[in-house]
Amino acid sequence: MSYLNINDEKLVPVVKELNLLLANYHIYYQKLRSFHWNVLGKNFFDLHNQFEDMYNDAKVKIDEIAERILTLRHHPLSKLNDYLRLSKISEASAMVTDQEMVTELLNDHKIILEQMSLVIKNAEAANDEGTIDLMGAYIRELEKTSWMLNAWSKDTSKQLNKMNKAS
Repeated sequence: MSYLNINDEKLVPVVKELNLLLANYHIYYQKLRSFHWNVLGKNFFDLHNQFEDMYNDAKVKIDEIAERILTLRHHPLSKLNDYLRLSKISEASAMVTDQEMVTELLNDHKIILEQMSLVIKNAEAANDEGTIDLMGAYIRELEKTSWMLNAWSKDTSKQLNKMNKAS
């Protein structure tokens, strides 16, 4: 039974891009867990908690992306070697500074946001409003998290000096 009012052939590129997003999210998720376990230093409490919130969010998104693929009557990728082969996000060592962890995650966000845009482009071509809506919410949330991580990474004294000189 066809419960979707979408041409099946037009959904193939949408599913392909969703599976690539799923692969990216799996590597990102594991990187967040690794950083959560291994963060050290004065920012430990803040980042330990932040990374946990982020990996819990990623875990939910992984499930929702897979379920969206199933809703579109296709099958999500589910093998780790497929994720590693297809993901544009690379694994990373956890033996880096907290600042390097945040920089790494911001770079991953850029990759994920670009992939979400590709999903939307293909979903628009297929008139797949459900996927477009899902990606729009994800983009808004990831952009906000990126802004917060970027703000955390700023050198406060340099920012205050710039503001004081401008006054």
